[in-house]
Amino acid sequence: MCTDAIWRLPVTVCRITQFLGERTAGALLERAIASAGDALQPSMIQDQQVVPDIRRSRSRQDFAAPELLAAIDEVLEAVEHTLGVSCQYTEPSYSLNVHNDGDFYRSHQDTSAEYAPRRLLTFVYYLHRKPRPFGGGELRVFDAALPLHIETTGEWKERTWRDWEPEHDSIVFFRPAAWHEVRPVSCPSKQYADSRFAINGWLCSPDPANRGNDVNR
Repeated sequence: MCTDAIWRLPVTVCRITQFLGERTAGALLERAIASAGDALQPSMIQDQQVVPDIRRSRSRQDFAAPELLAAIDEVLEAVEHTLGVSCQYTEPSYSLNVHNDGDFYRSHQDTSAEYAPRRLLTFVYYLHRKPRPFGGGELRVFDAALPLHIETTGEWKERTWRDWEPEHDSIVFFRPAAWHEVRPVSCPSKQYADSRFAINGWLCSPDPANRGNDVNR
């Protein structure tokens, strides 16, 4: 076998459909639609900068979704087992992200020098009107590349991937180190209510700066 061979390993993604149920998901969608206005700001990348060439969407950091967090708690043990991660004593961090016509988020990881030690699990919950009023917006998760020769990583354009549809009332979980992107969205009406809504967040280990105030929960 060639010592420069590169193995492509599919990244494990947990996807659950009909996650909250029709009534709860519908109420959460209406809350998201009602959130238009000054509370929505241009989405930032990890170093807290707005870079339209990398990410184009709008976000709201203070969006409340307690019913979603409660449902995540109910499936967390199974998700931890599947992804090989322990989320004991983690705390959630999330925001509402809205993609409309032409919006996207190029390939990236949910880790950085600041966040890597804390983000243990990524989740994305999708909401939209029916029938789906937009096209595109798939979550593309790239396969991991494992070189048999340590100095060979392969070209980015040679990566393989799988696309996951942003289906209403579905949720995906994956490890934050996975490379992923949001494919460009086409929304002919350009109306806010016809957007691709997603609640994107993480389960994070406690902030060391607040560790003295932590309690078991």
